[in-house]
Amino acid sequence: MNSLVTRMEQVIQSYVVDEQFMGSVLVAQHGKIILDKGCGFANIEWQVPNTPTTKFRIASLTKQFTAVAILLLEEMGKLKTTDSINQYMPDAPAAWDKVTIFHLLNHSSGIPSYTGFPDFMEFAATAKTPEQQIDFFRDKPLNFQPGATFEYNNSGYVLLGYLIEKISGLSYEDFIVNHIFLPLGMNDSGYDSHSKIIPQRASGYMITNDGLRNADFLDMSIPYSAGSLYSTTHDLLKWEQCLFGGKILSLDSLNKMIEPFKNNYGFGVRIHSLNGHKAITHAGGTSGFNTKLIYCPDDQLTVIVLANLNALGYIAQNLAFKMATLVHGGKVTLPSERTEISMSTETPTQYVGTYNTAPYVGGYSLTNTKTFVITYENDHLVAQETNQPKIQLFAESETQFFGKIPDTQIHFYKDGTKYHFELWQDGEVLIATKTNN
Repeated sequence: MNSLVTRMEQVIQSYVVDEQFMGSVLVAQHGKIILDKGCGFANIEWQVPNTPTTKFRIASLTKQFTAVAILLLEEMGKLKTTDSINQYMPDAPAAWDKVTIFHLLNHSSGIPSYTGFPDFMEFAATAKTPEQQIDFFRDKPLNFQPGATFEYNNSGYVLLGYLIEKISGLSYEDFIVNHIFLPLGMNDSGYDSHSKIIPQRASGYMITNDGLRNADFLDMSIPYSAGSLYSTTHDLLKWEQCLFGGKILSLDSLNKMIEPFKNNYGFGVRIHSLNGHKAITHAGGTSGFNTKLIYCPDDQLTVIVLANLNALGYIAQNLAFKMATLVHGGKVTLPSERTEISMSTETPTQYVGTYNTAPYVGGYSLTNTKTFVITYENDHLVAQETNQPKIQLFAESETQFFGKIPDTQIHFYKDGTKYHFELWQDGEVLIATKTNN
């Protein structure tokens, strides 16, 4: 066990040294905490360190709390997840007639996600009520028929928060606090606010070409029931133990929550395979914060990574997958432990071109194709996803390359006349095909 903890700390420290991670990490198994530490600063200006009691915005980890709130209302007889949302919203547009609460919970409603609108940043500049949020997307046409496919959707979870308020008679914040946080003793969790005094709350930071800076302001009314909550690693461990220990939902409701629909997504959680184990997971990202929560029920493994630094790549997710891999007996190789080799220009330049990829993570596919452009610059291959920074690649062999920041591995191969690559990054595997020769 000591060697496992030592290796975990080495992996985490490598990200800290590269100024890619600040936050808290907790790993527990069978009810016993294996690793519990804070890294970097909760507040850089005052040099206040992160600790296991630091409170972080958990971003989209909020969605599983919203999903549980809906299931609690169902257990109270207040609604059914099969109900049409128009049953509770008489003024809803006709396009939503076939949209059910079930569709909102698992991102299969077809309602477009408001965070992807071109004018979202302008809209998000000031605080909004739930009604104003809904007005922002209510008149948009559906992207597909309800239930037809999966498309990650913050609009759906805003609607769920609105339904919780309308059906329960409580604000979203009060329902979550009174029906989840207080009963479970999650005393260091709540609805974030820029105006409240919240002891031991972390500030969020971003990496720029000029170094670290404070993250952009975001009023928590904007993410609302899709991403507004804060918590600690210890409270989230308590959450996992209570959720899967039958202390918040009935077994029937829990099984409904973790039953995958489209693309291995349940209600506010993903269900997939990780190192040969069933894993129930979710990630989150918001201004200055990124998060990852993993629970493997067969060996009762919980991994929680909360970061208050937006770096290149999803560092919280990357670290969490590495922690789980180490506990499961797998090998983790850091970029600093890889060896770059020299090769002639002819070998890497054959891989130059545009590649399209449909990602899959632990067996589930995502809807949108990603485009990567591979170029050759300054004697190195460079990979760039559309609208993302460039990643310099270093050769380990004639077909295997790696990136240092972020930690990335790419394997090129040829199938017939076309080149392809497999890309490993942040716990995801993406397969891409070259579109030009």
